[in-house]
Amino acid sequence: MSILIKNGNIVTASENFIGDIFIENETISAIGKNLKYEADEVIDASGKLIFPGGIDPHVHLDMPFMGTFSSDSYETGTRAALFGGTTMVIDFILQTQGKSLRSALEEWKGRSEGNAVGDYSFHMAVTDYNDNTKPEIREMIEEEGITSFKTFMAYKGALMVDDRQMVGLMEEVKQHGGLINVHATNGDMIDYLVQKNRNEGNRAPIYHYLSQPEVTEAEASERFVDMTNFTGCPGYIVHLTCEGALNAVRNATRRNQHVFVETCIQYLILDASLYEQDFEGAKWVMSPPLREKKDQETLWAGINQGLVNVVATDHCPFFWEQKLMGIDDFSKIPNGHPAVENRMELLYSEGVHKGRITLSKFVEVACTNPAKIFGMYPKKGTICIGSDADLVIFDPNEKHTLSAKTHHMNVDYSGYEGWEVTGKVKTVLLRGKVAISNNECLVEKGYGQFIKRNKVSDKI
Repeated sequence: MSILIKNGNIVTASENFIGDIFIENETISAIGKNLKYEADEVIDASGKLIFPGGIDPHVHLDMPFMGTFSSDSYETGTRAALFGGTTMVIDFILQTQGKSLRSALEEWKGRSEGNAVGDYSFHMAVTDYNDNTKPEIREMIEEEGITSFKTFMAYKGALMVDDRQMVGLMEEVKQHGGLINVHATNGDMIDYLVQKNRNEGNRAPIYHYLSQPEVTEAEASERFVDMTNFTGCPGYIVHLTCEGALNAVRNATRRNQHVFVETCIQYLILDASLYEQDFEGAKWVMSPPLREKKDQETLWAGINQGLVNVVATDHCPFFWEQKLMGIDDFSKIPNGHPAVENRMELLYSEGVHKGRITLSKFVEVACTNPAKIFGMYPKKGTICIGSDADLVIFDPNEKHTLSAKTHHMNVDYSGYEGWEVTGKVKTVLLRGKVAISNNECLVEKGYGQFIKRNKVSDKI
């Protein structure tokens, strides 16, 4: 199968030009002007932008949490991602304490294999690092192509590891060419504040926010940065939300240290005032919580300063009925919100269209940097000869309104209901096949492939 895309405005992290792209089978064969190739299908992209397929390196599909599961499966979640221009996601395997990493991998494979519509990979969340799990680190990196390992500094008694485990894991991961992701919030302090608020009868969603003040994230980020500096292990802070946490990273640059930083689309455009809507605020209960306007300004600046490298989603949707588990107690509200379908269009509309970031910076943080950091570049994340033909044809001028009535995520509300955006995903190609066209998905479940990843470093 061959496809020729004509006359599009091709945008990468470093280039921006009008040209054609010729695709044979799953990869890009030629890029240029007025290409004369014969093709099975010709797509006219005049007046449209062409981006690499988006990569969202932070999603939770079919994830067990607080006695329930996130509502998007590998089928519904990766299909919704495709509708939004994201051709690949990286999900988190959660090790059960007392069990092996291998058993967790097999559990997640059971949910994903044959079900994904778009491409995917895994991070391995290590919740019990000991002499038995230590040799599994090398196996995951060298045999499975899982090169990133997540640790939690919160969720005590379930996911949290202590600093001793963290340092030991870092040393092992560094030795075998991997990278450490971290949920950097101070779990002990948060547990104390949650219990204090519950004891005082403070049960509304706003107390989820008030139990995780900025200092809990800033302190943990500083500690993580210091540990990665000591061990020399490449580090990546997931879903960073606030000025204090980013300042921990900024301070690290003064000693010539490099730490990767991810924020999420919600932290760039939503703020904590949403928690003031009584229980309606449960729609945005996530960890870390939404922050203040000043933090949004810091994060946009951090993107342009090169301190914030990736914009992801932490996509973890729950039906409203599931959120109601916490109607009388904020600490029982499942944490997470739906965003994987909205990320690219919101980031373009609020970032590029409003002049906050350039087109190339948009591609860098939504597509290219995730591919580079997590060992997939240039197979993924860019438009070049030999790359997978993962492409988004995008109308930069079309206005439309986000709504649960029209989204494809398996959840009955939207975190962005009624939000008008400028810029619309029109056509999506995944490995050389038209996956989305005319608001229809043209690929079946099982088309999505697991992508093995290469070893990593702290340089991109």
